[in-house]
Amino acid sequence: MNGVPRHVAIIMDGNGRWAISRGQPRLAGHRAGAKTLEDVLGWCREAGVEILTVYAFSTENWKRPAEEVNGLMKLLGLFLRNKRAKLIRDKVRFRVIGRRSDLPEKLQKKIAALEAETATFPHQLVVALSYGGRAEIVDAARRFAALPPERQTEAGFASCLYAPDLPDPDLIIRTSGEFRLSNFLLWECAYSEFFITETLWPDFDHATFGRALASYAARDRRKGGHA
Repeated sequence: MNGVPRHVAIIMDGNGRWAISRGQPRLAGHRAGAKTLEDVLGWCREAGVEILTVYAFSTENWKRPAEEVNGLMKLLGLFLRNKRAKLIRDKVRFRVIGRRSDLPEKLQKKIAALEAETATFPHQLVVALSYGGRAEIVDAARRFAALPPERQTEAGFASCLYAPDLPDPDLIIRTSGEFRLSNFLLWECAYSEFFITETLWPDFDHATFGRALASYAARDRRKGGHA
């Protein structure tokens, strides 16, 4: 039996479908999803989850219509501005993983400033922006090739990832009922447990979060060992 997962990762899926089903623009779903993220971060702290990693914007998402992409970038900027004080008050360390150089320069500066302000806090919110699991592996491989031969091991490769100090996620939650990783944490998920829910991300509630933690707690995590 397991206790509370130290590191929970979430593929936040279904914002667009949630909005469309209500006759609203897709950005309305993203705004509702941002509120859900704030709630989940609080539930993680209450439950004893130390690290929450969320998939906010993938490398593939740049292919979406410019209006939606620009709206998402503005929404991210507003989130950083509006939640800064709460993150600091709650002692939550904010971090971004991904190809942040793809992001608007103004947003990059806001991210760097908040990361610096919260760098010493014990709880962590890790946001994957312009992130792709394959892109991370490619970027890590470039750094790995420069390591001396004695460090060219699995541990050495892991040290070249975007956030090498983070433990692998214990539990990955995917909303909207899709049974795929969608290019998320491909290296890090080797022994992660998965919880899939049909719930669209803006409707993800405390009860569903509790079921995810209970499902994790009931599993036998052998990681290749004996039963």
